[in-house]
Amino acid sequence: MFTAGSVKLTKLLEDAAEGQLQLPDFQRSWVWDEERIRSLLASISRGFPVGAVMTLGTGGSVSFKPRVLEGAPPTVDPPSSLLLDGQQRLTSLYQVLVRGKAIRTVTPRKQRVTRWFYIDIPTALDPKRDRDEAIVIVPESKKITSNFGKTTELDLSSQDYEIENMMFPASELLSWNTWQTAFIQKHTGKEDFAERFAELTRFHDQVVQSFIGYLVPVIALDKATSKEAVCTVFEKVNTGGKALDAFELITAMYAAEGYELRKDWIGADKQPGRQNRLENIFKMPSSPRGVLAGVSNTDFFQAVSLFHTQDLRKSAESQGASGKDLPQVSVTRSTLLNLPLAAYLKYEKLVEDGFTRAAKFLVNHRIYRVADLPYQSQVVPLAAILADLQDDFENPSIAKKVSEWYWCGVFGELYGSTTESRIARDFLQVLAWARGGPEPTTVHDATVRADRLLSMRTRQSAAYKGVNALLMDIGAQDFRKGQDFSNTIFFEENVDIHHIFPKAWCKKQAIAPARYDSILNKSPLSARTNRKIGGDAPSAYLSRLLAEVTPQGEQQRERLRERLSSHALDPDLLWADDFDGFMEDRQRRLAKLIEKATGKSVIYPDTDLPSEDFVVDDDDA
Repeated sequence: MFTAGSVKLTKLLEDAAEGQLQLPDFQRSWVWDEERIRSLLASISRGFPVGAVMTLGTGGSVSFKPRVLEGAPPTVDPPSSLLLDGQQRLTSLYQVLVRGKAIRTVTPRKQRVTRWFYIDIPTALDPKRDRDEAIVIVPESKKITSNFGKTTELDLSSQDYEIENMMFPASELLSWNTWQTAFIQKHTGKEDFAERFAELTRFHDQVVQSFIGYLVPVIALDKATSKEAVCTVFEKVNTGGKALDAFELITAMYAAEGYELRKDWIGADKQPGRQNRLENIFKMPSSPRGVLAGVSNTDFFQAVSLFHTQDLRKSAESQGASGKDLPQVSVTRSTLLNLPLAAYLKYEKLVEDGFTRAAKFLVNHRIYRVADLPYQSQVVPLAAILADLQDDFENPSIAKKVSEWYWCGVFGELYGSTTESRIARDFLQVLAWARGGPEPTTVHDATVRADRLLSMRTRQSAAYKGVNALLMDIGAQDFRKGQDFSNTIFFEENVDIHHIFPKAWCKKQAIAPARYDSILNKSPLSARTNRKIGGDAPSAYLSRLLAEVTPQGEQQRERLRERLSSHALDPDLLWADDFDGFMEDRQRRLAKLIEKATGKSVIYPDTDLPSEDFVVDDDDA
């Protein structure tokens, strides 16, 4: 699969210049700052190791669109190998040693600059000085100035000035003879020639030869290496950079077939791409983004993969395959990396339509923001299921089954860990169930315990967010105005989940945070209503809310009672400031809501089943 050895730095740079060594298109742009380049040059000048590079042979099953190293001349010839690891180091060295031009880099503060690099010969030969001190960075003008440019501290704008100041240009380290000849011509016949030439010779032997003879450890992956192995290897060696995901590799592979996937996703020529379209589906003017803003390119490809691998499975079935001989419906990284361009083009529009339908499903269930979405991963099978069902979803019995499956995933907390197998299984099983088949595993596996409600305390819990959505879905009304939380009201009134028995009041009553921060003591309310509630007892703030409306009377009190009841709570327990009674009663009421949503019975502590220890969510509410 690979060989390991050493290659001369000059050979690697020569291959880069000739286009034999190029980058796969998924590699990011060169970004090293001037101080890192200084350190790199100093290390090589002393023969110190600067790390291995990794290459991939071309001509195998893995085909990536190549591009030359930044600064290298363009070429139409295909490379013999691609650089997987070591891009920043080799590009920096190519820019400094080969290109022969000032390089565009950045300062440590990310300011864009153009620089030349020199080696101060006397400093480099002084064993008491740090080698980094000998690497001198100068502006594009080759002049270092002070006093706002009025005073020239160092002028290297001509070769004569370089020689006079004993400053060797790093751009000529690999073409030593030219500068040496000029040096000899300038100093021949002078009294100190022998001394200066001896110094130059020592510089050549100790520094220049370090670059010319430098050996770089190279791990060369052969062309038979699989796509998944390339992805895995790259992630292992690229720990200092941005993680490489499947989309980056797929983009490079599709580019080799002439298809620009990145433009499709991000957009081009001022036309929004798919990412932008998904982000803005059902977005309200007062909201920065829609509920699908968290859908990643990998999520989208997983949905496409569901349809493609389902096709492969159906094809195998039609040819008589069964059981373990059938291809698996899959969304694993390996499957995504082997997704043909033709399959993507076949299903991209259907899948985008599925995500649009998923957004409508979520908004209809009063989930308006990414922050309130119980599970991002569950959106993938939801979109694929709705894309497959199309208008069949309008059938009430089918819509009910899809909804029950969704809430079983949320309240069963089944999409919280490794989800690839569940996504694939649910795609097949929910569609089969919708069309008369058996109950899906996710519905069967979902169990909800009433005592779990007490330990739901923050948005870290998908079920916590699920309860919030259910309350709005059943028509919970704002305590003050009586508005239900449509998407317009939700954003205009800045609705969020808030305490019913205020935190300040609970603290005064010595109630434990583990109880008063529970979802049992929370409900969706507008920001203005929450401010009106303040930190007082429920009876006090309810009296204030009643005093705001006119005319006063029993009718207004009854209307307030209806608003409170819409939150699945007993208003009398609020008026009585009965926290314990309220918590016990609301647990039963919320449990019934969950039962209705999932079609499953909630398990109570006295049920003859083993008890469970729940991880209590950290308090950030």
